Amino acid sequence: MNKKGQLIVVSGPSGVGKGTVLAQYLASRDKIAYSVSATTRAPRPGEQHGVQYYFLSREEFEQTAQNGGMLEYASYNGNYYGTPRQPVEEQRQQGNDVILEIEVQGALQVKKSCPDALLIFIAPPSFEELANRLTGRQTEDAKTVENRLNIARKELQCAQEYDYIIVNDTVEQAVERLTQIICANRYNKNNMKEFLDEVNQHA
Repeated sequence: MNKKGQLIVVSGPSGVGKGTVLAQYLASRDKIAYSVSATTRAPRPGEQHGVQYYFLSREEFEQTAQNGGMLEYASYNGNYYGTPRQPVEEQRQQGNDVILEIEVQGALQVKKSCPDALLIFIAPPSFEELANRLTGRQTEDAKTVENRLNIARKELQCAQEYDYIIVNDTVEQAVERLTQIICANRYNKNNMKEFLDEVNQHA
């Protein structure tokens, strides 16, 4: 059987509950790693290199990206953010699945640079429900919420680019669906190629 771990990319609009779903999924499993992103922004108090982020200088980040060392990256508010390729590959070679929780544009970059990645989009039961969740958090003003909803509209239009769509009506059901998809994908014909090659060698 293929011993290489899967690369699982999870996206979804702000307020859909990605973090909660992934936290519950990760809490009950081993042999799975949560990818740490790289950034050129300065560490905040209490943040450690390699834990919250890999903190790189602008020159280091650009050099890494130019050499193909980023699975995906983008610039936000004057700083780069991206997913370093090497730690992801090291985890996968050890047989561990790796989860990337990234936005849509980054996910589509990963799809190009790593065709065997499994792309999962977490969607709200309805757009109205998403608006209610964002408003109900009461952590942002109306303008910020509206900006998030405008971004969500664009992200939902990209959902067709993903392999699977999970509707997060309840966290428990979403975690169960995520578990089923990841388990089934492990036996996808592309992920079983190493096993089939070995069997055919001795046939």
